Amino acid sequence: MRIVIDYRPALRSRTGVGEHIHQVARELARSGGDEITLVSSSWKDRLPANISAELPRVRLVDRRIPVSALNLAWHRLQWPPVEAIAGGEYDVAHSPHPLLLPSRSAAQVITIHDLDFLSHPERTSAEIHRDYPALVKMHAERADAIIVVSRFVAGEVQQRLGVPAGRISVSMNGAPEWATPPAAVDAGGYILFVGTLEPRKNVGGLLKAYGRLLARMPHAPKLVIAGRRGENGAGTLHGMDEATLAGHIDYLGYVEPDQRESLYKHAQVLVLPSFDEGFGIPALEAMAAGVPVIVANRGALPEVVDDAAVLFTPTDPDALAHALSRLATDDAWALERAAAGLRRARAYTWDAAARALGRIYDDAVAHRTRRAAA
Repeated sequence: MRIVIDYRPALRSRTGVGEHIHQVARELARSGGDEITLVSSSWKDRLPANISAELPRVRLVDRRIPVSALNLAWHRLQWPPVEAIAGGEYDVAHSPHPLLLPSRSAAQVITIHDLDFLSHPERTSAEIHRDYPALVKMHAERADAIIVVSRFVAGEVQQRLGVPAGRISVSMNGAPEWATPPAAVDAGGYILFVGTLEPRKNVGGLLKAYGRLLARMPHAPKLVIAGRRGENGAGTLHGMDEATLAGHIDYLGYVEPDQRESLYKHAQVLVLPSFDEGFGIPALEAMAAGVPVIVANRGALPEVVDDAAVLFTPTDPDALAHALSRLATDDAWALERAAAGLRRARAYTWDAAARALGRIYDDAVAHRTRRAAA
């Protein structure tokens, strides 16, 4: 099968959507049964220099076309067809976001990672703010297959977009293949947050909870925040330099994939306090590293972690401060949570995600063929 995938979400930083599409493309190529083309387009950003080594057996297409211009044409005009950008003909054209990848004849597949842009458009910006809410329902109706990364998102797509359950397929994320075995919980480690800095990640709530933890435990572990600033995340770290927090927080910015294993394994706990998540890859990455996890009881996070993590209400900073305090002082409980997380992480593999994706592609081609015949 000839498959073309829009690789642009992984171009600048592999977080969330970018990590998903990078890993499933790698696994699909490993099988050797399909021809995989990854297409990228940007005026200034180029594909990473080492990408051919990371993704062998994959054809890479890198065009110097401004992202905003191509998005406007693709989202609003459904033009030009991806064949004109990538060259060749394809059986499947896969968009890793909710709007279709235009194609002359390929089955069109979309992945919906979450619908927060419908619930809270004020949290979005640029093309996501302009196009996603207005077009997602129409594009979902036209898609030959709709992929989601959790059962939670599947329910959202059914309810919010009116898509029948039979047209939605789940292909979950996978746990990373860390180079070394999980380490013991680092009692001298830091409290870690990983994610793009944007309003729905609730970093402000984390800072408030951390301030309350310091009031109880002046020598509490440092808070380390890792992630790039989103386009609408200018005020996300507001308050980090307050007198009570100064000197207790390190902001690292975006951490490259090859540095993340060390980042996780030196952490005492990972916190994901998001108001909404379609999956929550950092929670899975931390569990696979043997790190206890505290997550908000929102979105798909309870589904992903099951009973392996500590859950809290993201609007309750006292609850988060209490959980952090217990993990920092109760070694036996921390080890118990870490072991539960390791067991849970084994349920998720990128190989399984890619095999599910292969089946979805087959169904999409069959759907396209039936539509053409009709």
